[in-house]
Formats: sequence, C-alpha cells, structure tokens
Amino acid sequence: MQLHRFRIEEFGAGAAAGELVRLVNWPDIQLIRIPANGINFEVATMGAGDRLALCLHGFPEHAYSWRYQMPLLARLGYRVWAPNLRGYGNTYSPREVSAYKTRTLVQDVASLIAAANPRETLVLAHDWGAALAWLLAMGQPHLIDRLVIFNVPHPACFLRELRRPGQLARSWYMFCFQLPWLPEFLLGRRQGRAAAELIRRTSSKPTRFPDEELEVFRANAARPGGLTAMLNWYRAAFRAGRNPRYAGKDVPVIRIPTLFLWGDADVALSLRTTRGTEQYVSDLTFRVLPGVSHWIQQEAPEAVNAMLEAWLNGRRVPEYSELSPSG
Repeated sequence: MQLHRFRIEEFGAGAAAGELVRLVNWPDIQLIRIPANGINFEVATMGAGDRLALCLHGFPEHAYSWRYQMPLLARLGYRVWAPNLRGYGNTYSPREVSAYKTRTLVQDVASLIAAANPRETLVLAHDWGAALAWLLAMGQPHLIDRLVIFNVPHPACFLRELRRPGQLARSWYMFCFQLPWLPEFLLGRRQGRAAAELIRRTSSKPTRFPDEELEVFRANAARPGGLTAMLNWYRAAFRAGRNPRYAGKDVPVIRIPTLFLWGDADVALSLRTTRGTEQYVSDLTFRVLPGVSHWIQQEAPEAVNAMLEAWLNGRRVPEYSELSPSG
C-alpha cells in the first residue's frame, strides 16, 4: 500500500494565527478552505465528482489519519474531503468551551455536507468524528447515504455500558479532561510529543506510527491554544449533561446502510459497547478485527480497506481471519 506523506513546516513568530503549521508535499492531496457553519475549515481533498466521501477524525488526531483511505476512495470515484474539525489544524480553534457544544459540532458536519452539495454522501468516521456521525445519522438522516463507523459505539450502547464499572474505569480520561490546565500540561509536554505518543503507546502495532508520522500529530497539538481547543470537546459534552433522547427507549432507528468496524484491543472502549447495535441500526454490517487497537484505520489499513472496498462495491465483507494483515 502506497503511503501518501506530507511534511510539517514550522512558521516563524511573525506568522498569522492559525497558520503556524502548513502541510505540504502530500502527493495528490490538495488543502482547501471551506466556509461552513460560520467558520472556515481546512480540508484535505482528493478525487473528483458529485459523490462525496467525508472523513471525520477523532482525538488527538488530524485529517492525516485518513492517509490510507483517501487514495482508495478517490479511486472508487469519490470526491474525498478530510476536514480538520473545529479546534484542529488550521481550522478555526477558539478557546471557549461554549464553542464546542456537541450540537454545534454536529452542525459543522451537516454544513460541510451542504457546502459540498453532493449527489450522494458517504461518511466515514472515527473516535469523536464517529460520535458526531452517529448523532447526525439519527438527527438528520437525509444528509447521509452510507455510513462507516470505526471504533466508537452507538451513543445508546455507550451510555448503557458507562453505568457499569468496567467501561466507567476505561473512561477515566474523560473525567480527567474536565480539569483546568492539567491535561494541557500533561499532553503538551515536549512540545506536544506526549499527545502524539499517546497514539503509539495505545496501539497494538506501534511500528505503524514511526516518529515522522507522529510529527504531524505533535505539531497539531503544539499549536498555541490547540490542546485546549481539542480538550474542550470533552468539557463541553460534560457540561451539557446526558441527552435523554439517546439514552431511553425512543432512540431513533438508523436506516442508513452502515459498516461498523471494531478493533477489539481498544484500551478505552470495550467490545461490550458494541452489543445491541443492531437494535438501533436496521442495515448493519459489523466486523471485529482481533488484536487491533482503537486506531484501526491507521493500524490495520490493508484489512480495513479490503472490507471497505468490498462493502462499497456490494460484495460480501470478509472477516478479518480471511485477510492477510501485514505489519
């Protein structure tokens, strides 16, 4: 599999805010600005056409986390957009917690789709991006034609498991992130390297994340105010409290065709959080990747892409054991 790389350039002290990190030399990738929901998004794009593949990253990641999937999607005829979401990269990154209310973040995604004006929309989403995708699929299903979720459970399943000691213990970091300044201090050590190394330390295949790859995530975390912006997603979610619509018996059923891929070596989310997903998703294809961590699309891209391509082409999605993952 060809890896499309890019280089980080650090700008001098006179650079404008939001332009401290520039991504260059990523073959076939363009970086564009898209106005949506009242702010400007930095979007990595590849491919062309009126079918949109919108790739939503998580914490503490970056659009670069889709480097393995973007060429595949472009080859399959999609116009691929991988935005740096609010608070990431060169996208608008205010420091106020109130700017990161979950409903605002979901509307960011809806507005990006509207800005693309596609004939058809495929959403691929991981971590926090997947949480937004689940909510958008429930609240505004007309915007999505096909949905791919990586390693984040349906909100109703997660809230159910969060009441149990096992998942509550795994979610300790969400409570830690509510503290002022301390999370920024810990993750910002060595100019953001601590945040980047969090990915490698929790991966089942750390060799998938060499130093030159982690440099992208380090530079993202090292932006002035960057870590505060990223952590404010968690802080705003906690301050909003639980949304009863997605916790009780009247959860909207998602009827969008959905591919749900799960690495069962996720240190933050147990496999139990996936149980019962079929109650909330009527057209569900679910595959488990044994021994693969939370960073599934970066850690096992060959298997993920094989499953994704089969599903998009209407073929049977292979089990992980039928594939030959290489490291």
